[in-house]
Amino acid sequence: MFKDNPLNKVLYIDLSKKRFHTEYRDDLFGKHIGGAGVAIQLLREECPEGIDPFSPENPIIFAVGPLTGLFPVASKTVAMFKSPHTGNLGESHAGGRSAISIRMAGYGAIVIKGASERPCYLAIHGNKVFFRDASSLWGMGKSITAGRIIRANEPSSGLRTIMRIGRAGEKLIPFACVTTETYRHFGRLGLGAVFGSKKLKAVVVSGKRSLPVSDMPDYMKLYDEIFNAATSSPVMKKYHDIGTPVNILPLNMSGGLPTRNLRANIFEDAEKISGERLAEGHLGKRLACAHCPVGCIHIAALREPYKDEPYFYKTTMICYDYELIYAVGSMLGGSDTEGMLKLIDSIEAYGLDCISTGVILAWATEAQEKGLISEKETNGLKLQWGYYPAYLDAVRLMVEQHNDFYEALSKGVEHVSSIYGGQDFALAFGKNEMPGYHTGPACQIGHLIGSRHSHLDMAGYALDKKLMVDKNLSPADLASELLGEERWRQVLSSLVICFFAREVYKPDVVVDALRIAGLDTSEDELKKIGEKIHAEKYIFKLREGFSFDTLRIPKRIFETPASTGMLDEQYVRKAIEYIKNDILDKINLESR
Repeated sequence: MFKDNPLNKVLYIDLSKKRFHTEYRDDLFGKHIGGAGVAIQLLREECPEGIDPFSPENPIIFAVGPLTGLFPVASKTVAMFKSPHTGNLGESHAGGRSAISIRMAGYGAIVIKGASERPCYLAIHGNKVFFRDASSLWGMGKSITAGRIIRANEPSSGLRTIMRIGRAGEKLIPFACVTTETYRHFGRLGLGAVFGSKKLKAVVVSGKRSLPVSDMPDYMKLYDEIFNAATSSPVMKKYHDIGTPVNILPLNMSGGLPTRNLRANIFEDAEKISGERLAEGHLGKRLACAHCPVGCIHIAALREPYKDEPYFYKTTMICYDYELIYAVGSMLGGSDTEGMLKLIDSIEAYGLDCISTGVILAWATEAQEKGLISEKETNGLKLQWGYYPAYLDAVRLMVEQHNDFYEALSKGVEHVSSIYGGQDFALAFGKNEMPGYHTGPACQIGHLIGSRHSHLDMAGYALDKKLMVDKNLSPADLASELLGEERWRQVLSSLVICFFAREVYKPDVVVDALRIAGLDTSEDELKKIGEKIHAEKYIFKLREGFSFDTLRIPKRIFETPASTGMLDEQYVRKAIEYIKNDILDKINLESR
């Protein structure tokens, strides 16, 4: 690493004492690369064993990587914390400007502990940290309003990130998100609720600096190669043209699109909510994360007349992605695009994780249909597949929590189904609601035991494509491939590479890019680093009570065909056992 590399500097902030200091942590960066690798080390250092996620001692950790600001698509920030939604490892990634802003401010990581007595927000401008009063922002109906006020009162326009929470985070709803740059999110596992528990409304970060490289001609050559590979890739082109909703129709055709709480795997109205249809009828603009040439962020322009002034219209700009369309489209049996966009906008305004919210509403719809709950519990609402006015009211009531049912609902499907029944169709994996893939056993195993209980770590949906061709892949071989992919992704998330660019950042490219960034390593060393980071995440998870043996597998996934056909429960359990034994072996090696 370069001497006094700003990446090696960690900013420590104590909200209780209103103090901060910095440390150069050469022991962390390089050895653990950055991003997820550094964040898990800091989490293990700073998070006391067994604490309540809403304790002031639960740290919020933001970390970026050595390629941030140097190469295209190294555009993510990793956040780590103890999740209030699962009671275990919380890890969420977000794009926007957050990664570039943190790097340009001169930090590789930021650690926030303690809790403020009054609502506040942090303004980090280079080496200066300000503790601003946010009492007037607390309780605002829309998170975007608070963002606009902060934007107007903080310097460094265009060079800063504004990460903020909405009412859901303030109310400590355990799947509340953190919004950054309006259209990007630390979406999953409840970072917004951890913000709320600390009375932290927002974090603003800005800075401006140059970054060193080891060889300028080599840097320019490699930069062009990566840029050209990213922009000429057919995958990247489809994400630019249509966005991630381009996956709606292919998943539907393959029988992998969860529909009506996964009572079906094909949605008859998929075309109406497809990326192509939305681009044709609603696309208002495209955006890109900082230092990304792809521009996969698609924003719908929803034009509506004012109630009392029919000749005057308001236009609302609403971001839509595949996972959002799955969660409040097919999962709720909805094909009214305007109703779907309004629901997305409402969920975003409150600062909720849209994936969890959609899955929770799907469970509630089926639970009411089956008589497990009635209109008494729902405050008179009749939840019906595809009926968006009722869903809009249900989201509001979930945030306001007027009765015991909505209070339970606001804690997720694992919790609410343990009280009202319906666990067989409560689609939570490791207590986190299901993402939008029912492609086969690999994706569901990834949901269950991926380190984040997310489709993005093990990439099981990709392996399920292989299973559609090779029906004879054994549970042991499936487990091995899933683990290999997840461990390599620990390297990518330590570099903070957007996973869309994983085919661009192959091991040889990563080695060359790291050398230019000042870190000499090899492909073999990178593989070992990925294995180590993965093991250390599981050391934390096991310490905090995670168990392979007590995982609840929703029965619904075995009742509805997937892209690969009907799932075999014994096959799934055998693969999980192989993964469990492999991880425990690696942990034992790390402990020696």
